[in-house]
Amino acid sequence: MMKVVIASIVVLAVAIVMAMTGRGGGNFYVPALLASGMPMYKAATTAQLILVMTAVAALLVFHRHRMVDWKLALVIDPPTDVMAFIGGYYAHTIASTTLKIMFAGALVLAAVFMLRPAKKETRTRRQGFGFWRRNYNGREYVVNLWLVIPITAVTGLVAGMIGVSGGSFKIPLMVLACGVPMGIAVGTSSAMVAATALMGFLGHSIRGDFDPTWAIPLVLVAVVGGLIGGKLSVKTKPKHLKHIFTYTTLAAAAFMILNAFALT
Repeated sequence: MMKVVIASIVVLAVAIVMAMTGRGGGNFYVPALLASGMPMYKAATTAQLILVMTAVAALLVFHRHRMVDWKLALVIDPPTDVMAFIGGYYAHTIASTTLKIMFAGALVLAAVFMLRPAKKETRTRRQGFGFWRRNYNGREYVVNLWLVIPITAVTGLVAGMIGVSGGSFKIPLMVLACGVPMGIAVGTSSAMVAATALMGFLGHSIRGDFDPTWAIPLVLVAVVGGLIGGKLSVKTKPKHLKHIFTYTTLAAAAFMILNAFALT
């Protein structure tokens, strides 16, 4: 019981910060659950369900403030969802330590790229087949489908295996490759996080990795954190959101590496 209480406190804190930046927080939840003594694959499954509920809670806030580009989410997210299901189902084929190290390295890359300034003038001139011009909530941007679709598919596969949502990669992709404003990227990512995490959760659950004893109390706490985080995000400047995203991503990478070598 004490472990559940401690895990709930961690989940609440993480849910607030992750909801602010449009991510699920699985890269924090999974190591925290592992540190509590939960096996890797059960931790991944529980984290996926927490991600779903946190994202849905934050999504309610973002949708009300017109920060969710639903058309963008519906176009670029399906490949992620399909691959997340496959990743969740076949997660047992790869050693958990290998998964953690691979994911930590990818997180560092995502954080580094996020520090780079967006080149809006180059992006807005792109046109032709595969370059989708979007105008949402008064902001214009161009989505490079040739780049976005393959990357989101790979992201879904890895995210489903490890028990995370992939938001740490989708937001840099939207902001840097497509010129999507940070606020809209955060809101749209929440919609995709919920869908991807659900598919990963289903893939893991079919293999019998779901533990309701842990999941139910943690999910309730995550919903509260998602609502609080969503409201805070709406009031935070995009520049500050970008910084929060970057540094929490680096912290997640460090936490995952530490877990891979010290807690396995």
